[in-house]
Amino acid sequence: MTTRIKGLVLAGLTSTAALFSSAANAVEIEYWQYFFDARVTAMEQLIENFEAANPDITVTMTHFPYADYRTKVAAAIPAGEGPDVVQLFYGWLNDYVAANLIQPLPADTFPASKIDSEFFPMVQAMKDGDAYWALPTAVRSLALFYNTRLLEEAGVEPPTNMEEFLAAAAAMTKRDGAGNITQVGITAGMTAQDHHWFREGLVRQMGGEPYANDYKTVNYNSEAGVQALEFYTDLFMSDEPVSAIGFMDEPQAAFKAGRAGMHIDGSFRIGSLNKTRGLKWGVTELPATGDGVRSNYSSYWVNAITTKAEGEKYDASVKFMEYITSDEAMQIWLDVVGELPAKPSVGLTEENANNEVFGPFIKGLAYANTTKFANESAQRQLMVEMVERIQLQGMSPAESIAIAAEAEQKLLDEYYSK
Repeated sequence: MTTRIKGLVLAGLTSTAALFSSAANAVEIEYWQYFFDARVTAMEQLIENFEAANPDITVTMTHFPYADYRTKVAAAIPAGEGPDVVQLFYGWLNDYVAANLIQPLPADTFPASKIDSEFFPMVQAMKDGDAYWALPTAVRSLALFYNTRLLEEAGVEPPTNMEEFLAAAAAMTKRDGAGNITQVGITAGMTAQDHHWFREGLVRQMGGEPYANDYKTVNYNSEAGVQALEFYTDLFMSDEPVSAIGFMDEPQAAFKAGRAGMHIDGSFRIGSLNKTRGLKWGVTELPATGDGVRSNYSSYWVNAITTKAEGEKYDASVKFMEYITSDEAMQIWLDVVGELPAKPSVGLTEENANNEVFGPFIKGLAYANTTKFANESAQRQLMVEMVERIQLQGMSPAESIAIAAEAEQKLLDEYYSK
């Protein structure tokens, strides 16, 4: 009896010692991303799966509001604090490299030839020579969301081309007795996704190219660019407008509230729309021109290993990067967030490609272009100001687009001269 008790005590002490030894040997790494509820939920699931398979590694996630995110990252890493693995917008890569915030991915674990063959081609913007600096879990494209109830109420079908698009928008626009718009047929706002739709969608559909010389030369100050801008501004400035800039403050807010018939947005919006009670919606590809020309914009957020990660933290970070860029992680991200897998092996499965929600976005990747930004926020602001000059000052589209092009070219020249 006594011997048995002693044995149990010793066994318990041994187990406890092993537990503390395991805890002492555990490596903890930090992961940072900006706050977006569906993204946080997806990453929590990925971290749980990763830690279950790697009990000697703990991943702590921190997230910040989008407006503060870049500032927090830029301040933390040089101070030896903050993330070991960080999420960044693809358009910020050059800034992160120049500021020595991230380090190249190890070629033995992430060989360029394998990534080139397994990921969608747009990901190659993350490559410098034979080394990749970062990789995405998911990619994005744009599509046209529509309010099913408002569409049925107006007696129209989801549009497939520009003519149907304008007709559907007109049918779903409502006004009060004084003529003020109380429900828009289509949302509008360059601060949302419309600046991408304008550049890579409308300009190309009108027969132009937004940029030349690998996005170092502004090329939208053209007949095609003016036509694209006129089409866009007519949505809220024609004699019978079907939209209004600033309606309910934000385009996505108007759509979520059921006060907008249609809304152009990215696949990342799916997760939050699914949580909007009472909203019945569908999605279709961006409208084609009358002769069938389609164009789209694709972007992505990537994950990278920071210069803070060294030694065992670096090794753990490499393992974590391997998992969050795996097929399994991409499918989870698609299911939870709605962003598209970065690999055709996941995105182009029959189930995903024909999905009534994901399918239009996945099809859009086939005719999408990825803008290479020097300063995404500054370039977006120039599009906002371009529209404001027309709306508030009565400037012609031709004159306003010329001012925008000149200002953006100056921005690009200054950036690339460095």
